[in-house]
Amino acid sequence: MSLPLIDIIAGARPNFMKIASILHALLNRPPGERRWRHRLVHTGQHYDARMSGEFFTQLDIPAPDVNLEVGSGTQAEQTGAIMTRYERLLLEQPSVLCVVVGDVTSTMACAIAAQKLCIPVAHVEGGIRSGDWSMPEEINRMVTDAITNHFFTTSERANENLRCLGVTDERIFFVGNTMIDTLLANLARLRPPAFWSEHALEPGGYLLLTLHRPANVDGAASLSALLEAIGAASRGLPVIFPVHPRTSRTLQGLSGLPGNFVLVEPQPYLEFNHLARHAKAVITDSGGITEETTVMGVPCLTLRDSTERPETVTVGTNELLGTDPGAIRPALDRLFAGAWKKGAIPELWDGRTGERVVAILDRLYGVADLGVG
Repeated sequence: MSLPLIDIIAGARPNFMKIASILHALLNRPPGERRWRHRLVHTGQHYDARMSGEFFTQLDIPAPDVNLEVGSGTQAEQTGAIMTRYERLLLEQPSVLCVVVGDVTSTMACAIAAQKLCIPVAHVEGGIRSGDWSMPEEINRMVTDAITNHFFTTSERANENLRCLGVTDERIFFVGNTMIDTLLANLARLRPPAFWSEHALEPGGYLLLTLHRPANVDGAASLSALLEAIGAASRGLPVIFPVHPRTSRTLQGLSGLPGNFVLVEPQPYLEFNHLARHAKAVITDSGGITEETTVMGVPCLTLRDSTERPETVTVGTNELLGTDPGAIRPALDRLFAGAWKKGAIPELWDGRTGERVVAILDRLYGVADLGVG
């Protein structure tokens, strides 16, 4: 008996962390108990091994069944290439469902291509919103959710966002956070990066910085002001700064950096989260990192005016500072004074989200009776 085929889409670094627990929940079943087949489709949106390839090895994700190899380009160029190549795959070998995760270009593009061919879409991490239309990810979320059939959500706030759009409760599945599944499964495997000893790093003895949002890094003046403010308020602690490729282009035009900054390459998953887990605090403009720091109990300072993950602020260890460099010193002063909030872990961020997703897909699209026993 041929089992139904479900596509699972990954295209960029955050996607790999979000699909890992779904794949593990599926593959951990004996073959005779699997109710559907999966096809792992890597769009190639992130084509640098540092940004994607290493994650397959570190997170024990099987090699993709298909790589669309779209490579670099503008957002429109990538969107068009992904849609064209994924459509070709579906015409040759259709699936019964397209599962997309997160909010990258691949998420939106594959959802559109599938729906154009009347193949339903499930969105893992559906319903989250920042309200900031200047963020490409926000457009991706809105478009994807507008054509999604089944929503797997991380929070009650996401559920409410969907209900406000007219989505009925039977299409919403509050399952938790698959990225946190991956973090919890790998906590014991985290390892220091090669430069840990070289810079004599110690737990609680450094700050970790990541920046990649266009509003923060595309302009030399704005990026320089943020970095100078962080350097001036960090009390001489090393600031470990894994430099995103987008940020690197602007950094090359700056005249200098604070003396306590340590610039390093983008880090693999296990090394990066070791750095995050043992940092005195993380300063970032990422969304996913705020979720990980919340679960690890690490103070997080977010250099954005809005967040699509408000539970990291209302429940967790994150604080939204905005993009004004003047907000950095008061926040770091509170951190060094020991006045940062303790935080807690949001509901259902318990490491079992992937299992819940697979169980729901079993019910919706799997073979009802395998004839086992």
